[in-house]
Amino acid sequence: MIYTKSLNYKYKTDVFVAGGGPSGVAAAVAAARSGKKVFLAEATGCFGGLGTSGLVPAFAPFDDGENVLASGIGYEIRQRLAQSTPLRNWTTLDIEELKREYDKIIVESGVDFSFFTSVYDVIVDNGRVESVILGSKSGLFAVKAKIYIDCTGDGDLCAFGGAEYAIGDENGEVMPQTLCSIWTDIDKEKCNEPWNKYVEQAHRDGVLTNEDRHIPGFFHRKDGMSGGNIGHTFGINPIDEKSLSCAMVEGRKSMLEFDNYFKTYFTGYENMKLCSTASLLGVRESRRIVCDYMLNVNDFISRAVFEDEIGRYCYPVDIHVMNTDKEEYERFREEYQQKLRYKKGESYGIPYRCLIPVSFRNVLVAGRCIGTDRQMQASVRVMPGCFITGQAAGVAASLACETENVRNISVKKLRENLANLGAYIQINQTNNDK
Repeated sequence: MIYTKSLNYKYKTDVFVAGGGPSGVAAAVAAARSGKKVFLAEATGCFGGLGTSGLVPAFAPFDDGENVLASGIGYEIRQRLAQSTPLRNWTTLDIEELKREYDKIIVESGVDFSFFTSVYDVIVDNGRVESVILGSKSGLFAVKAKIYIDCTGDGDLCAFGGAEYAIGDENGEVMPQTLCSIWTDIDKEKCNEPWNKYVEQAHRDGVLTNEDRHIPGFFHRKDGMSGGNIGHTFGINPIDEKSLSCAMVEGRKSMLEFDNYFKTYFTGYENMKLCSTASLLGVRESRRIVCDYMLNVNDFISRAVFEDEIGRYCYPVDIHVMNTDKEEYERFREEYQQKLRYKKGESYGIPYRCLIPVSFRNVLVAGRCIGTDRQMQASVRVMPGCFITGQAAGVAASLACETENVRNISVKKLRENLANLGAYIQINQTNNDK
């Protein structure tokens, strides 16, 4: 079937940002603070992505124990939240408060935006994105920008434009997802046993369908609410809507099993009550866009430093269990708890080149879909990492508007502007001035 339709340009802007998660918010705000006209399209009804619509219950650490690595816009948002904790710890989130803070920083920065708006197609001519096609309640419309930033998490804008990408392991299998949740009436003072302690017994007793020993667990708030990061949906394709639909149903059903599991075997959970499950599945891994440089696990091991470095980060290589086999859980424990994690003060650099898709000259990527290998995606994917790459993409986009070529900017100027924005940049580090 051939289908044609004439579309008007509803927006003409300097910078277009696809996706309003942490990377998208940071990118949009950074570009706007750099004096550029910005339009951001977000598919859900709020900013924040998995940290809000996905009910992920906590920020990962922003620092390496010595330096605030996710400084700048991300740290500004973190500091606004009432439930602040020491930097080296995870920060438990009040989801509604976080939504309001995202709203506030976007509105204050002057970013134009619309919710319930998704990228449906991308028009490309000879390595240049000419426009994107968006869909919303008002129908289909086009947006034309000088620079486009893909902050969709799944690399949708790039993929729809025909970009090269990789996904998952050598067989294309990705980490399982989690449908996060909110609970109440958990007596945290009595909760002192590992969350996976009785998984094998519960599986034998028919309480749990899956013998999933990897249970990240609960984050307890001061107001008595608890965020749940429990359970996995195995064998799901994160870029297929039917597969995602099945995962949402499976995830909601599994909450009844976990309710029974904790009430049956643990002290402190006798009166627990499920308040809500997320409206967005907690996808940890999907497309990795092929970029001018692919950050890799050797960079993690070597604590790499780059001439075009736009930030540094330190989260462990956190590849969740791929199945329910006991051997797979032992693999996870060895990698995450013993090998691929840092000591205080250690970090790896993130080069500007891993934000530049090889397929385009006026597109940048930020967040989970930047150019990495699988192991490095498992580190940089968390929210502080997304803030780092997002604000770098926003500043770079503002510099690239003049020539409409993201490779034709001064790396020295990019790093200086990032530092002025509050980013953690080692200014004395040698870099190339293009």
